[in-house]
Amino acid sequence: MTEGHRIALIRGDGIGRDVSEAAVAVVDRALKSIGLAPLFYDEVTAGAGYYRDTGMDIEPGGEERTDAADAIFLGAIGLPSIRHQDGTEISPHLRIRDRLGLYAGVRPVKAYPHAPQRLADPRAAQIDLVILRESTEGLFYTAAVHGRTDVRGNEEARDTLRITRKTTEKLHRFGFRLAERRKSKGRPGLITCVDKANVFASMAFFRKIFDEIVPEFPSVKSGYNYVDAQALDLIRRPWDFDVLVMENMFGDILSDLAGGLVGGMGMAACGEIGDNHGLFQPAHGSAPDIMGQDKANPLAAILSGALMLDYLAEKSGNEGYADAALRIENAVQAGFEQNRLRPMEFGGNMGTKAVTGEILSIIA
Repeated sequence: MTEGHRIALIRGDGIGRDVSEAAVAVVDRALKSIGLAPLFYDEVTAGAGYYRDTGMDIEPGGEERTDAADAIFLGAIGLPSIRHQDGTEISPHLRIRDRLGLYAGVRPVKAYPHAPQRLADPRAAQIDLVILRESTEGLFYTAAVHGRTDVRGNEEARDTLRITRKTTEKLHRFGFRLAERRKSKGRPGLITCVDKANVFASMAFFRKIFDEIVPEFPSVKSGYNYVDAQALDLIRRPWDFDVLVMENMFGDILSDLAGGLVGGMGMAACGEIGDNHGLFQPAHGSAPDIMGQDKANPLAAILSGALMLDYLAEKSGNEGYADAALRIENAVQAGFEQNRLRPMEFGGNMGTKAVTGEILSIIA
């Protein structure tokens, strides 16, 4: 078999290296199981450790190689002890996200049998939703890339929240199409606009554009929720939601909250998708305190690998990649149903290698 698509692989910092290795092994096994060529991984060095050693957050030519790849896979970036002088983290990922226009941050939230469910209500077992986080604008637009933070001596600091029509229209249409696809697979086909339109003009604008898009998708039900009410509803009735679309900072916060409902950040897969590029990563941090100790839960990275395969299927028109993605998702489902997955993150006895090995054996 010839090699398949080229993936820019950024292992990054801390457990990023551990979980990246797990994801690559599972993705390649899933492809092999249906007779598809393995992916070609072009490793790009980047992160806080590289910044500490070189003064640069990504190797020379690294950004150009990520641009040229068919997709990007990122392990984790950041180390608590290594910061810029203003106290912010080393974050080449945010620059890549902005440069490539990766506006649609897709964060699935799904409950699995035998995984921790923090809510006592038995309906918590039905949680299956997606947080769609706009990833290039909002409040994150400010300092990470564009240098818009206004620090006035030691007395005041201001950040700029930006919402544009062009990006917001694309985000909402992405969300409606996602709800359509989920409806075809038995989900409700419901999209909820999460905002703070009662207070901020930017959020009223965000909702206005949402309302303009609604008539284009008559088969999708739509609704609204203020972000504070949505936080409450993710505790009271998360099983009632399907696709939640929101601004960048709101998505950053609520996706962590939602991840906690279904076990923790070790289950938090993420895809960041634009018109021409896609980046996939576990949404957890680098956890340097357990780096290399075989303790990290690799499932968020593995499920992010499945998201990457779905993206490659749509990009290439080869449904075999979608079949491989489904094999990974089904393996995780079966592993929990059969109580074969017991990550240390959940108080179990299985480290990174053992969890990965179990998924590989199920796929095989």
